[in-house]
Formats: sequence, structure tokens, C-alpha cells
Amino acid sequence: MDSSGELRALLDQDRSRWDARLVAEGESLLELSASGPELTEYHLEASIAWVHAAAPSAGETNWGMIVELYDRLLALRPSPVVALNRAIAIAQREGPERGLEEIRAIANADRLADYPFYHAALGEFEFRSGRPEIAAEHFQAALALARNPMERRFLQQRVSRATGACSPDTPPATASTPATPPRSAAR
Repeated sequence: MDSSGELRALLDQDRSRWDARLVAEGESLLELSASGPELTEYHLEASIAWVHAAAPSAGETNWGMIVELYDRLLALRPSPVVALNRAIAIAQREGPERGLEEIRAIANADRLADYPFYHAALGEFEFRSGRPEIAAEHFQAALALARNPMERRFLQQRVSRATGACSPDTPPATASTPATPPRSAAR
């Protein structure tokens, strides 16, 4: 969330404003938990969060490592939500078209039909691929499934951005306007 309490996409966040003390505490706790022989889904989720927190900016995130961790998490606890998060990481590493391929390949994707950030991810990757009309439809579907006022405002902004890009007076979308569903909401 930003200072006014609005939801901010991970890629839009200013990481210099993250609480460095809490990040260091998280790293310490992750190292402590990694000292045992057991590997659980919680270790992998914490490791994914750590890779995000260790990167000074979204552009410097080690998306390859995040994909590897999601691969391990998917093997340990397969679920459509984990597969969706993996697809989002692949899109960050390889581009929106590749992300769309991965989303379309999710087993049991019908279980995500009522999950707003499934539709938001589709909308985001369609938008980044230069198809704002299709993106707007996905964002509208996500908006209809929003679970609280904060999600509704966030998704309404995405609908407006995509709809505005459909206007003949608006230049086409570019890959320089990224946004991804918040990881914390996708758990």
C-alpha cells in the first residue's frame, strides 16, 4: 500500500521506502529456519519474498531464481494459485506473451475463475502485449470479483488505463508501464 492506503503493484513500489529493519529481520528469520533438514512450502514462500526484498528495484529482481523457487513450490504443493504466481514470474523474466502461455497451461485453471487476480494477470499481460481492448475485458472481470474497496479502486484504475489506451487519441501500450497482481493477495 502507498502512504494514502491505496494498493500499489509490486513493480510500482519504491523499495527505498521499505522498512530496512523488517527486511533484515526477515532475512535473519529465514536463515534461522533454513538451518534444519526440512523444506516446507513456508520456507519456499519466504525465500521468494526474500528474493523480492533483496533486489534494490523491480528491474533488478532475480526473476530466474523466483521461477526456480516457484517450480519447487509447485512440486511440493501444486495448486492453480502457485502456478499463476509462477506464470507471473515467467512473464517478468521472458515477457507478457510467455506469461499468457503459462497462464493458459495451468492445470485446473477453472478453479481460478472466481479469483480476481487471475483475470487481472490476464489483463496485464494482454495490455503489455498491445491489446488494450482484451485487457479491459479481463480487468472488468477482475473488478467484478474484487473482494474489498481497495481491490476495487486498484482494478478500476487498470480498467481506466486499458480503456483509455483503446481511444484513438491515446498511444498504444508499451512494456514500460508494468504492473502485477500483488503477491500477498495471491496466496
